Amino acid sequence: MGKIIALANQKGGVGKTTSAVNLAAGLGLLNKKVLLVDLDPQGSATSSVGISKKSLRFSVADLLIGGCRPDSAIRQTEFEGLDLLPANIMLAATEFDLIEKENAESHLRKALSTLRDEYDFIILDCPPSLGMLTVNAMVACDHVIIPMQCEFFALEGLVQLMTTIGQLKRRYNPRLAIAGILVTMYNGRLALDTDVLAELKKHYPDRVFDTKISRNPRLSEAPGFGVPIYYHDKSSLGAREYLRAAKELLNRV
Repeated sequence: MGKIIALANQKGGVGKTTSAVNLAAGLGLLNKKVLLVDLDPQGSATSSVGISKKSLRFSVADLLIGGCRPDSAIRQTEFEGLDLLPANIMLAATEFDLIEKENAESHLRKALSTLRDEYDFIILDCPPSLGMLTVNAMVACDHVIIPMQCEFFALEGLVQLMTTIGQLKRRYNPRLAIAGILVTMYNGRLALDTDVLAELKKHYPDRVFDTKISRNPRLSEAPGFGVPIYYHDKSSLGAREYLRAAKELLNRV
């Protein structure tokens, strides 16, 4: 049975989608069969793997409200071992539709239940909020990865997110566990970055990934070409770090 892993942080701009896309692609390169699920109405993960949001007949929105079967919405990508369950702006309305449904928090878990045996990993890219889509992801997943920048406001948000994860674990998903905190956009020459990293390791010693994702222009370029970083520039620092993070993830879960 495949592992379901959500990447979540209620703060935007922390490299969440970049991490979801490149960890998923990295696992594919490590001979794993991976499904990347785009749960953000912006559809950034979808376009980051070269799938046009305008070309979608079915998307994760249809799957959540029972409008299609999973195999009707899944798209193959050109990247090794990687499939996509895409999203577009229609997902924004779906979040409100879910609130009115019975067992609103469990629709994604039900939708993915038939896919767990088909994939080694299902990676969920959550929106930058703690709304119903993120709640569905937390209820459906086995593990959560928290991408975060080294900023003091990010530390405050991390405490809130940890509290939310604990509440959802108690109420809906007792198997929910934190796979780790992935530091992104890291610059070891900045005192702020090193200070915040030290605080993270002090309070969450076993949960911080050993691999840190550095600020890297090639990482910023890759989504514009619709490819994960490894397929844009496999010799870049970003490609090496995300592949290392994918290997570390295998050990963590």
